[in-house]
Amino acid sequence: MITNVATTRRRLSENLKKVRDRIASACDRARRDPQTVRLVAVTKYVEVDVIRQLLELGVTDIGESRAQQLNQRAGMMHEFFERKSVLGGRKDGPLVRPRWHMVGHLQRNKVKLVVPWAELTHSVDSLRLAEDLHQQAVKLGRVADILLQVNTSGERSKFGVAVGAAPHLAEHLAEWPGIRLCGLMTMAPLDAPATEIRLAFDRLRDIFEDMRGDRHVGPEFKHLSMGMSHDFESAIEAGATMVRIGSLLFEGLPSTTAIREDEEEA
Repeated sequence: MITNVATTRRRLSENLKKVRDRIASACDRARRDPQTVRLVAVTKYVEVDVIRQLLELGVTDIGESRAQQLNQRAGMMHEFFERKSVLGGRKDGPLVRPRWHMVGHLQRNKVKLVVPWAELTHSVDSLRLAEDLHQQAVKLGRVADILLQVNTSGERSKFGVAVGAAPHLAEHLAEWPGIRLCGLMTMAPLDAPATEIRLAFDRLRDIFEDMRGDRHVGPEFKHLSMGMSHDFESAIEAGATMVRIGSLLFEGLPSTTAIREDEEEA
């Protein structure tokens, strides 16, 4: 078990390099530029100090699975940066503020906790949730960027709209100025054969490509959020622009033993 900051930093740096190397290898196989894949670090099971170290290592996209935790941590980090600003910043250069992502299932009564902080909500799975996000964003004078979660595996245990419903929902979303549809998200079946996992990703990519030519989506419709620690390479090969990785990044750190971010919907 890691017991001090220096050792934590070293282990985190090693894990990050391994993840980035695997992202680069998957991109090479798919003949893609690694810069086209954004790493979202799912920090559900680590402390705020680890998030700060991630920022120092250049990982600025931070994903949270629970609305309350996102609200609390984003508020804490905001205060941290405000204090740094008052004190004149860091001697070794500025620390970049995180971009917060809501990646887990979002209940409608938790929307108020998320909208002030999240730069992207990955898990919009109903028209009513989208409307609540729109209304809250309008109240705050901003636009909420969202992804539409699609259940490409057909599993009853998975959240997400049905495959055939995505284009129809996009038509409704275009009418609301408080939200901006930036792409699609899915989760592949857990512990399924590789062919079944790849099929779920390919299905989302096909829906995405069909919708790109639709007049109801704009130029901001460009993201495919799919792939986690156990399947992100397959997702990249299928066209993912964002991968949500937790356990591989935090392996060996306190409170992360045997934890996987496929629990993000819990």
